[in-house]
Amino acid sequence: MLSMVVAPWGNEPVVLRNADVLHDAASTMKVAVLAAVHRSGIDLDMRIPVVNEFRSVTGGSYGNSPEWDSDPLPWRRIGGLASVRWLADRMVTHSSNLATNLCLAQVGPAAVAQVWLRAGVTADASPRGIEDYAGRDVGVHNRVSARDLVRLLESLEPEVLALLEHNVHRADIAAGLPPGTRLAGKNGWFPGLRHSAAVIHPADAAPYVLAVCYSGPLANGCAVDDPAARLLARVSAGVWDRRHALTGRA
Repeated sequence: MLSMVVAPWGNEPVVLRNADVLHDAASTMKVAVLAAVHRSGIDLDMRIPVVNEFRSVTGGSYGNSPEWDSDPLPWRRIGGLASVRWLADRMVTHSSNLATNLCLAQVGPAAVAQVWLRAGVTADASPRGIEDYAGRDVGVHNRVSARDLVRLLESLEPEVLALLEHNVHRADIAAGLPPGTRLAGKNGWFPGLRHSAAVIHPADAAPYVLAVCYSGPLANGCAVDDPAARLLARVSAGVWDRRHALTGRA
């Protein structure tokens, strides 16, 4: 299943393909956690314990696996302290699962749900933490659509959206753009799915937002060497080639 939405920034979508089909959210839900952290009013420089035990939606506890985490640095601080600001940064720049659950524990799932509601998404897109498998097994899923991801990006404060410009994972959408193209976005992947959503800022055209969600056998779960990532890059390149038509500029 391939879903896609393209919209000039701040305007209605001009391309819709399976826009409302729900996919497992994977790491795209980290954007909503980031927004919840920044809207919570907590002291971002507060240092909190770095632990690997979190409360499941089932009432039990669970932890993250370092083998499934793309960022080793938070793991090196287990047993120590880290600032909320640093953890929130690692969550979206390096897609740290451990940092995500630490941030989620600070704000709570209700605050994250409010982010989605403010964006205009009616479904509770991220009711559980990363790797809360007990929650998943009882039917609690993090799910999003391509349209949801566009709405989420459009709802972010400029300073929060700017943090997504530092995402180091430059596969999928970013890989389909000319080198050096400015974009702010987040991707997510594991075996069976690959998603990416970003605001792209061409130097010669107005900005636009692109969200692509893919669920299927092409996605092998690798961060870079993934056929599904190459598929999303081709989609991104095709949209880039039509960027002037999208925005109405000659």
